[in-house]
Parts: sequence; C-alpha cells; structure tokens
Amino acid sequence: MRAQRRHLFQHARELSKIVSTKPKVQQIAALRSQLPVTIQLCSMAEKEDKQKQINIELDEKTAEGIYSNLAIINHSVSEFVVDFISMMPGAPKAKVKSRIVLTPQHAKKFLKALNDNVHRFEKAHGTIKDYEQPPIPINFGPTGEA
Repeated sequence: MRAQRRHLFQHARELSKIVSTKPKVQQIAALRSQLPVTIQLCSMAEKEDKQKQINIELDEKTAEGIYSNLAIINHSVSEFVVDFISMMPGAPKAKVKSRIVLTPQHAKKFLKALNDNVHRFEKAHGTIKDYEQPPIPINFGPTGEA
C-alpha cells in the first residue's frame, strides 16, 4: 500500500508541475490517463480481508481547474457553504467561480485533510508565509429587511 501511495504522490507532483505552468488540455489528458486515482475505504475488520475502491473520473474541463484567490465560508446547522472567488486587484467587483456545499462532518474531514497536506507541504518546501492584507468589504447584493 505504501508503494501505491508513493506512486500516486509521484503522479500528483507531476500534475502539479504541469498545472503550475498552465498546460494545454492534451497534456493534462495524457497525464490523467497514467494516473490511477482511487480512494481506499476499509473498516478495521475488512482491512486484512479486502479493500474497496472507488474509481473517480476527472473530465478534461474539471482537470483544468478554476483559479481562486479568495474563499468565503458560511454555515448553518446542517451545512457549510464555501464560495471560491477570483478577485482582480483594483477591480470593484468579483465573481463567485465555484460553490461547494458540505455537511458539517465532511467539512471537518476536509479541514483535517487540508491541514495534513499543508503540514506535509511545509515539511517538504518550508513554511508558507502568511501576509497581512487590508480587509475586503464584501457585498452579496441587497440585504433583506423584515
């Protein structure tokens, strides 16, 4: 299983190199065909007996990704809503590029997974510098009145 993870991380590194240089769709498709994307799901009892795999498809448009430099997170009792926004410097208006809705349980798992990945990144590449930015006034349109 370690060899399989190492192989997957190697392909992910290759993909990140290509994505960072804004590749052509054909390059992503070629790499995607070589990348065995699976998620391992096992309980403690099943771990030794068998492993279940989910094959995840990634079409070319989704593989291109969407650039975002701002995320706004809202929540209710039953869900978390994450809006990914692309904001241009000096522009008075920004647009939500993607919205993800998560259950509280999945939001917590996502937070843990992202935190683990940031720690691994910093271990390999050094601390990510956090810099202060002026507050951004955010307006999602007119507010409701009762």
